[in-house]
Amino acid sequence: MKRYEKRGVSSQKEDVHKAISNVDKGIFPNAFCKIVEDFVGGNPDYCNIMHADGAGTKSSLAYIYWKETGDISVWRGIAQDALVMNLDDIICTGATGPYLLSNTIGRNKHLIPGEVIKEIIDGFEECISTLRDFGVEIAFTGGETADVGDLVRTVIVDSTVTCRPKRSEIMEVDIRDGDRIIGFASYGKAKYETQYNSGIGSNGLTSGRHDILDHRYYSKYPESFDPGTDEEFIYSGQFALTDELEGTPLNMGQALLSPTRTYAPLLNKIFSDPSLKKEVHGIIHCTGGAQTKVMKFLDKELAIVKDKPFDLPPLFKTIHETTGTGLDEMYEVFNMGHRLEIYASPEVEQELLEIGQSFDIESKTVGYTQSAVSRSLKIKELSY
Repeated sequence: MKRYEKRGVSSQKEDVHKAISNVDKGIFPNAFCKIVEDFVGGNPDYCNIMHADGAGTKSSLAYIYWKETGDISVWRGIAQDALVMNLDDIICTGATGPYLLSNTIGRNKHLIPGEVIKEIIDGFEECISTLRDFGVEIAFTGGETADVGDLVRTVIVDSTVTCRPKRSEIMEVDIRDGDRIIGFASYGKAKYETQYNSGIGSNGLTSGRHDILDHRYYSKYPESFDPGTDEEFIYSGQFALTDELEGTPLNMGQALLSPTRTYAPLLNKIFSDPSLKKEVHGIIHCTGGAQTKVMKFLDKELAIVKDKPFDLPPLFKTIHETTGTGLDEMYEVFNMGHRLEIYASPEVEQELLEIGQSFDIESKTVGYTQSAVSRSLKIKELSY
């Protein structure tokens, strides 16, 4: 069993997918999100998307970082995580908004006071304001904060994003033979970010924090982990939260808490050119399943070959080198350097790369597709 699974988490969520296998897939079955008819407006030219997600166990990490350092501002990044995990899934369908946002916070009131809730709400507002400056319109409709200490050990921060796009905007994933795979970095400092981003996003944090942080946090913060997990896999790393992450301006805690980068401004620019959008055959937000996510949307006999992935950014390199976790598992759990990939005609490859660079996001062609006798994925020498 892989380390991630021993911590009670599944990168592929096979049991969840089995449970929902008979659920209607909506009016665009191979779109990145489920899309339904325009139940809100009743207009056959429109459709509705409602997407729910959150920051996951990253909020547990924010809790111990705040307790250790007193830096309450880390909670603002958790709000961004909860928003972007919804927004970027939706925009992969081609739907560019405007969007409605509602948040849901479940807290243990004994541990999470009102000032933390204020930082989270302010974080949502701050992220919305930044995105508005780059042409992404989001209205914050409020939400719910529930005191559920019997259920939640510290706090969980989720949100729901809704939009009503025209059906003509929607793109299903239709990857084709000969497509180029353009990857957009999850790390660095994008034009719309205020500081260096480690690239961690909001996936793999259960393993990320336990693989990096040392065992001192086991006895100090028992409320920050599942007591049903074997102690061997809890805070089994080598580092303190405040140790520097070599090659970055961040310490380990800051690196693990880097807010999930949104690609909405970049995708908006791509979608603003109809001739360019037409040559885009699939957009994959590499979240659950990480670099294997594309296989959930590959509906034809093709080989996905990622033979030139990004060099490992410092945080992922540190996890790999200090824990012995194999690259095969890491590419399933972590984005490993790029969390957005576009499958497109070779004719627009250079234009897509230039658009990425215009936002100060490192962009590169990480691979290609080719016809095959069966569906397959290869990342360097690894096969999935």
